[in-house]
Amino acid sequence: MAATYLDHTLNDNGVMTLTLNRPEIHNAFDDVLIKQLTDALLEIDQDDRVRVLVLTGAGKSFSAGADLNWMRRMADYSDEENLNDANALAKLLHVLADTSKPTIARVNGAAFGGGVGLISACDVAVGAASSLYSLSEVRLGIIPSVISPFVLRAIGSRQGGRYMVSGERFDAETALKIGLLHEVASPDDLDQTVARNAGEFLKAGPKAIHECKMLIAGVANRSIDDAVLQDTAARIARVRATDEAKEGLNAFLEKRKAGWL
Repeated sequence: MAATYLDHTLNDNGVMTLTLNRPEIHNAFDDVLIKQLTDALLEIDQDDRVRVLVLTGAGKSFSAGADLNWMRRMADYSDEENLNDANALAKLLHVLADTSKPTIARVNGAAFGGGVGLISACDVAVGAASSLYSLSEVRLGIIPSVISPFVLRAIGSRQGGRYMVSGERFDAETALKIGLLHEVASPDDLDQTVARNAGEFLKAGPKAIHECKMLIAGVANRSIDDAVLQDTAARIARVRATDEAKEGLNAFLEKRKAGWL
């Protein structure tokens, strides 16, 4: 039986914390952790008790990216095995980015390579002021291929062109400046900052959050043409008719808390 590399904690407010738990190797991931995390995310997506998902790492690091021992094994893989392995990581990032729950990366320490990919796939990223970052693949003779769509969506091709091609390290303030992080907090204030962000998500309708995430994915980077206008009109017309929308509007007019609160 494979070791369990994930810890799960669900608090009374519906905030689920998933902790990568391989601190002895800085929460580097291999095929086992990728599958465990993917399976956990798929399960959480269907769990109505979960309102917000927080992803973090045990110990001093968030994630050092790919486990070097796993990468050594991959060197002997066939072309088909290599492709299947890469597809598994691509699926993980897609599932994380597209989950119906709002997601927060709690970046407690170093995030290198694929760890930056995990951060980029989350809706919000909060980093400790002491955290360090690197898209270090080129310094190992490889490329950040699978994570690139998520990283470039987060920081853009101009900044990506620098940090993906150089592999250089950068600090939390730089990560904030280029858009990888939304907020930087002192290590002592990290949990409070994450909790505050989670609290903002808890004020919103759960189904509306899911619809809004799909809206962003469907509209971002598209030209504002008739097709987009018709699409957005159809979305709001459909959502306005839902029970959650009716409850939210009635709660506002009646000056009371909505049912999901």
